[in-house]
Amino acid sequence: MPNSAKQSHLSMCNDVGDAPEKLARFFIEEKGFSESDLELGLIIKTCFNNEAVTSKITVTLSLQNKRVMIIRYAPGSLVTREKAAVAAARILEKAYQIPFAVVTNGTSLELLDTYTGKVLSESFSSLPSKDELLSQMDTLKFQPYTDPKNREKCKRILNVFDVNL
Repeated sequence: MPNSAKQSHLSMCNDVGDAPEKLARFFIEEKGFSESDLELGLIIKTCFNNEAVTSKITVTLSLQNKRVMIIRYAPGSLVTREKAAVAAARILEKAYQIPFAVVTNGTSLELLDTYTGKVLSESFSSLPSKDELLSQMDTLKFQPYTDPKNREKCKRILNVFDVNL
């Protein structure tokens, strides 16, 4: 399927409510993942200055008993969502940092390296398939993100960026 067809497939997300299922279907049908590789609707709870916030992770991809990628869907600009997605990938798993984060508004996306924060690609077709990720598992970093100050900073970023979502 051409890239434009994949993009229009996901642009059918009318709101945050239907995004998890549409994104899950995309990863199953287009990228070869199975339902057991996906988790929908994981959350991270934070509270700063008496402001309790629940940050949502739309889809999480796991392979070989490790979470390898999170996907966060929200309408609007992707650039404004990069820091929060990287922060979520750094602290969701207590034992290690999840290597990849995706931000998408259903039409556009950015695949981010969570260790550097750099954008690796910007199209649905460029997202790695299950087989591509499996072939990288021996070389991907799953290092702990345990420094209390850095974890706290990530929680603050999520709290600030997601307060109105």
